[in-house]
Amino acid sequence: MPEHPFLDLANLPAWSELSPDLIKSEISNALERSEERLQNIRSLSQEESNFNNSVKALEQATIYLDHSWGLVGHLDSVCNSPELRTAHNEMLPKVSAFGAKISLDEKLWEVIRCFSEKPEVQDLSPIDHRLLDETLADFRESGADLPAEKKDRLEKISSELAQATQQFSERVLDATNSWKLVVNEEARLSGLPQSAKEAARATAIEKLGEEEGSKSWIFTLHAPSLVPALQYLDDDELRKEIWTASDALGSEKPYDNQSLIATILQLRQEKAELLGKSDFSEVALSRRMAKSGQRADAFISELRDQTAPFFERENQELESYKAEKTGKNSDLLQPWEVGYWSEKLKKERYDFDEEDLRPYFSIHSVLQGMFALVTKVFGLRIVERSVLFEGEVHAHGEENSQAIEVWHPDVRFYDLFDSEGGQLLGSFYADWHPRSSKRAGAWMNYLKTGEPLKNGERSPHLGLICGNLTAPTPGKPALLTHYEVETIFHEFGHLLHHLCGEVPHTSLNGVNVAWDFVELPSQIMENWCWERESLDLFAKHHESNAPIPNELFAKMIRAKNFMAGNAMMRQLAFSKLDLVMHRTLAQDLPQDMESSLQNILRDYLPKRKTQPRTIALRFSHLFGSPTGYATAYYSYKWAEVLDADAFTRFQKEGIMNPETGRSFRKSILSQGNSRPPEELFKEFMGRPPKSTALLERSGLSPTTQ
Repeated sequence: MPEHPFLDLANLPAWSELSPDLIKSEISNALERSEERLQNIRSLSQEESNFNNSVKALEQATIYLDHSWGLVGHLDSVCNSPELRTAHNEMLPKVSAFGAKISLDEKLWEVIRCFSEKPEVQDLSPIDHRLLDETLADFRESGADLPAEKKDRLEKISSELAQATQQFSERVLDATNSWKLVVNEEARLSGLPQSAKEAARATAIEKLGEEEGSKSWIFTLHAPSLVPALQYLDDDELRKEIWTASDALGSEKPYDNQSLIATILQLRQEKAELLGKSDFSEVALSRRMAKSGQRADAFISELRDQTAPFFERENQELESYKAEKTGKNSDLLQPWEVGYWSEKLKKERYDFDEEDLRPYFSIHSVLQGMFALVTKVFGLRIVERSVLFEGEVHAHGEENSQAIEVWHPDVRFYDLFDSEGGQLLGSFYADWHPRSSKRAGAWMNYLKTGEPLKNGERSPHLGLICGNLTAPTPGKPALLTHYEVETIFHEFGHLLHHLCGEVPHTSLNGVNVAWDFVELPSQIMENWCWERESLDLFAKHHESNAPIPNELFAKMIRAKNFMAGNAMMRQLAFSKLDLVMHRTLAQDLPQDMESSLQNILRDYLPKRKTQPRTIALRFSHLFGSPTGYATAYYSYKWAEVLDADAFTRFQKEGIMNPETGRSFRKSILSQGNSRPPEELFKEFMGRPPKSTALLERSGLSPTTQ
């Protein structure tokens, strides 16, 4: 056992040793180590300072704190418990305050600024100069030149934001876990696919015990339960009850997030004003591709205008379809009817049901096929290792390989190598299925970023991917929806961005890029989920191993852009809500936030008989961390423009073309923030991005009307 398991940088995390009762002492130790390193920088004279002992030393000063606190945050996401939550929240203000002080520290700023003015800066390599420039920008944009009283307030705001956003996340998690619906009459499950029934039964046994659970079915607000229920259940009242609970998330005591959102918005607005900005978007976006909230808003508004005709036509068609099938006059739909009637219309129009694909997407086959794809396209080789949990070895990987300790028995572990040189580029954990101690959604994160070694190579990266995908049931593997397959490919794209990073500075490597660029590597991976050649690598029937039949594939492609206008407008509505809340409402908070949002977003929201709440009260992307996607949710669509355009090169040169894949790896995946994202994209495509590819891919261009 390492003396300081949270601070051990040399080895893979010893998860069984990372107990909540160590967090206070370990994080305190990390804070002390960081302060010692910072003091070494503060004590430098102008003559003594050089790149390594000032700029590089500053980047590395908090390495123990970043690593240990990253482990705490990760465990809070995947193994939440009362003990862990208490320990995390006790140290959160101290960690937040420490981090906020660094870029406001006058002595540190003086050392960095003075070094930047020395003649030797002209001799720095381009990548070292990039780190210096980014460091200077970090200080200036954080308020390094402000008077003392404003700096003090900025430090307090950072601490208050960290606590408020952590509380928001906890309430969303607790509200999601607190609700369940027990159904005892099988007749009420009419229309529900067998896979969803089996999952609901498995949940009932888990929550109620074998005797009672074997006679019941339980629905929850986790996506693998919620989505099929709203799509397939014939029982309108059952769908209404489930939808109503989902719609109310974050709005009812003790999980009401309304006052928390107001607090978070006020703090962000105050921070912006202290920094001399009009609103938080001007703080968050100045170094992103959009550059400003105004440009981001214009981008979203333009896409809305292009999408609106398709959006309106789709909703009218859906209302008419329901009227035709029920023999009633055409009328607005209830929100719990939309998924149900959409599924019916798609089935009738295309003779296609998403459930028809599920037998071809066992999670093991999807992962193995995805690994084969990146081997062929990007020149990578992935090897699974056996894992160890609570002393028991789960033999998943190569024989005789040392088992790797994990935080839950569901977790798998993999090494990623360069195919040609055989170098270990990095390793990663994968944790795919929901549980009550795990936050919702899917995400990628990094635990270690490799740096150059004395032998000219670099130390391996370490990352992770997590999701809340359909779980296996007794007698059947985890059979996924096509959307869940896209989710795996998406998060794996983020992971490749991290593991393939070759930048010699941690803070410039991997996914540490502008947030409206970071989704390019993830979203481009989703394209391979729609191509016959790549699907044949992983879409295989879990019993017969047969590929998707040609007829079913053709139906899938025909139905690809069904309700694409609604899907596009949904994301645009989220983006507009984000920008409106931070650019407008934060400056003069309305008494009724929801009413104001409904009014402002009326051109983005579908008209329903019962108007759903906006997502604001459960929007963890915006309010689950101090910055997160605040004023930057537009990034998904911005990067989707980039990915749709970039994939046209693969379509032209061959979607499995290793030369194109190597070019993408060299120009995008390996480059991190070594250069501006516009330059990296242009290097790969030979030109700036074009927006037409996204609308054409989505079936929303004028030529597809």
